[in-house]
Amino acid sequence: MSAPELVTVTVDDVAVQVPKGTGLVEAALAAGVEIPVFCYEPRLGPPVGACRMCLCEVEGMPKMQTACTMTSTDGMVVRSALTSPKAAEAQDSTLEFILVNHPLDCPVCDKGGECPLQDLTFRYGPGSSRMFFPKRTFEKPIPISPTIALDRERCILCYRCTRFSETVSEDTQLVALNRGAQSVIATFDDDPYRAPFSGNVIELCPVGALTSTQYRFEARPWEIQNVPTVCGMCPVGCNIDATTREGKVKRILSRNHPEIDQGWLCDKGRFAFSHLYASDRVTEPLRRRAAQSYAAVTWGEALDEAERLLRAAGTHIVTALSGSETVEQAYALARLLRGGLGAHSAVMPEVENARLVDGFRRPLSSIQDAQVVVVLGDEPVADRAPIVDLWLRAARRNGAEILYDLDEEKVRGAERAILIWSGSGGEQQLAAHAQRLGVWGAFYLPRTPNARGVCEAWAAASDEEEPEAPDPIKLLVVSGDEALAHPDVRALAELAEQVLVLGMFERPARGLADLMLPGTSYLEREGTYVNLEGRLQRLRPAVVPPAQDELASIAQLAERFGVQVSPYPASVFEELSALIYDALPFAAIGEQAPLPSREPPAEAAVAPKRRAREKVSGLRLVTYRPLFSGPAVERVPELQFQRPEPVVEIGVKDARSRGIENDAEVEVSANETSARLRARVSRAIPKGTVRVAEEHVRGLPHDVEVTRV
Repeated sequence: MSAPELVTVTVDDVAVQVPKGTGLVEAALAAGVEIPVFCYEPRLGPPVGACRMCLCEVEGMPKMQTACTMTSTDGMVVRSALTSPKAAEAQDSTLEFILVNHPLDCPVCDKGGECPLQDLTFRYGPGSSRMFFPKRTFEKPIPISPTIALDRERCILCYRCTRFSETVSEDTQLVALNRGAQSVIATFDDDPYRAPFSGNVIELCPVGALTSTQYRFEARPWEIQNVPTVCGMCPVGCNIDATTREGKVKRILSRNHPEIDQGWLCDKGRFAFSHLYASDRVTEPLRRRAAQSYAAVTWGEALDEAERLLRAAGTHIVTALSGSETVEQAYALARLLRGGLGAHSAVMPEVENARLVDGFRRPLSSIQDAQVVVVLGDEPVADRAPIVDLWLRAARRNGAEILYDLDEEKVRGAERAILIWSGSGGEQQLAAHAQRLGVWGAFYLPRTPNARGVCEAWAAASDEEEPEAPDPIKLLVVSGDEALAHPDVRALAELAEQVLVLGMFERPARGLADLMLPGTSYLEREGTYVNLEGRLQRLRPAVVPPAQDELASIAQLAERFGVQVSPYPASVFEELSALIYDALPFAAIGEQAPLPSREPPAEAAVAPKRRAREKVSGLRLVTYRPLFSGPAVERVPELQFQRPEPVVEIGVKDARSRGIENDAEVEVSANETSARLRARVSRAIPKGTVRVAEEHVRGLPHDVEVTRV
């Protein structure tokens, strides 16, 4: 790739060379000059020059110019408010106009102390007001959703929120109504802002107009701490800051990692933190006394009982892993159960061999630069890895073709082609396609946050091959609430003679567990996760858990079996790192983890022969787990409105042949079981297939018929 053409720009008498076409705001920063902005945000696409805060004087132009809408040309001479009296007067007037109706309620505003308007008013504002008439007021707050409150009188009409809704998330739900001085931000028909990325507008808002209902009046900047960590809600591994006050998490903010998330967060990652304070949180060991009755026991009694269960089971143990454990927890548990108690079977997260596609490793941000992206698998990308869906939308806006069926001619003809597998059991097929076609990049989207890290840590603990599940199962060890919520694991729990659960919540384990040990959330853990790119990232505990964490419990149990397991994550990682992470020191995993270099392609990955699908008389039903589901979301009242609507997605041809139109009421039926849903006609659904969230069609087989009601 040829080097960009450089041009010389002079800003406040400082000459700098920048690539031709660089925005004037960035060129000024290169010269060490800050041009203040409100509406400008590079991630939102082309600037709109709405706020006029960046007005500056450009030599040769008679009027003030908005720096955000101008690009650098050779010989351009610019003067900001620092050296130009005209620009200073223009910025002073702009701020005075913005503040005409803006309320002076900084002491009670949630944005107070973190507010760009507050900061720029102190630095560039007039210092006093000439206006003494009453300010305009509105009804407040307006709940545009259960998670977002709107204070209209604070809005400065920068349009950041509406631009995000229109050009980034593409939900188009936030709009500006009316015109001129009567313009207000709203949703169509005052419907709730129901979109998976709605919470980003809170951070984008440069004033306190859009605020979080969870954080409203909860804290002030001088009494909080922000802990840099990683989101543990999906396999993307978005970088976040957890805001804490008095030992409790109060909010989650994005922490821009441009290669992973570009500073965006889905609402599950942003708002689901309150599951930490669920009413059924297990804070001490519980032992079953009767069918549905549990009693708290001391840690000593709990460890005695856990030891008894493990010794009585011998090698007839099955372990169900959730895929949300840290790398260190998974390795420690494997050292105890595989190393201390001998070979046994494990129910693993759905990862076969993630290293198969490491030869095609790229950062997630590369998706936006692709020419062709092929999405394979049965599940919606937005529900498996929501940020990947945003990257796909960015790719489409940049001119990429998004395909939902493998067209080998188009892939071979593209210089930058990317394959994405969103569904279960497709790693070998993905690797085989990637090697055969020589694609630019390939991504497998696991269902769980740390599926790859857990599987690799478990495998590294022993060289012995995993045997088949024992019969009978004398003890089922369930690690994590996500595993316990899985229907297959619950079926195993019914078969097992005894069940030991390490989890956060009592209600899902009630009636199944014989002994419950308290579990922790990703916001309470020290350790590491491996995201879907293969990037090893550091978790830092934002708050102290209400009971000792799983690693400490495992270490205490391991000691009783003569197995050396450290209770400290750093020590466990050092041991594991020598085996699979090239002896990387724990302290070397920084706040923004780099992407490991590409590895040579794995030995000829051969796609397994597809099982012949049984012939069906109707349509093949594919179910998936929605993004806003699971044990954590179920315990967050503010997110219940985001639960999936009862819809069935059907392909265009199948809908046409059955006379089904978009949004029509239909019946999905098989034998004597049926469910009434709304139809959503989609080009992403292949012929002969329909797709429904699993919670809406429980009990239906995979062979169904869809008819219009």
